Amino acid sequence: MASIDRSRVGSCCLIAVVMLSSCRVNYSFTGGDVGQARTLTVDLFQARAPLVTPTAAQQFTETVRDLLLAQTPLKLARENGDVQYSGSITGYDVQPVNIQANETAALNRLTMTASVVYVNTLEPKKNAEFTISRFADYSSSQDLTAVESQLVTEIGKQLAQDIFDRTLGNW
Repeated sequence: MASIDRSRVGSCCLIAVVMLSSCRVNYSFTGGDVGQARTLTVDLFQARAPLVTPTAAQQFTETVRDLLLAQTPLKLARENGDVQYSGSITGYDVQPVNIQANETAALNRLTMTASVVYVNTLEPKKNAEFTISRFADYSSSQDLTAVESQLVTEIGKQLAQDIFDRTLGNW
């Protein structure tokens, strides 16, 4: 067997220990990078689209709040949170899709578009303004008013996840 130089092994071990102790890994079980932020404010998203109802705007706002509270350690503040969300629903449109041979639509598509303003009071370079859009299809045999609440919930969850991903999710 070859002779092992103990001073070399000792030096390698010392270098490995120093390198490993200088590395820092931040694990987050919440999925979000909130930095030093402790509080969150989500203002009511305004209903600015011609067809959107005030209840849909309220429902969407609550969906955004619920998702952000569930996926971050932030606490809800009535105003002046460390991170702040505001905006409006700027698009709320129904279009026929899946046209059949008899030129009738088998499905209709509800599309919601939201304009979002994100303010991080502790890290202003992360502030952002963006527009996002999502949709859900429903049977053309159903009246929109009968399925609207369910569709707004479904679309709202997708939009809320997009908002989280763009602001705190590091995507």
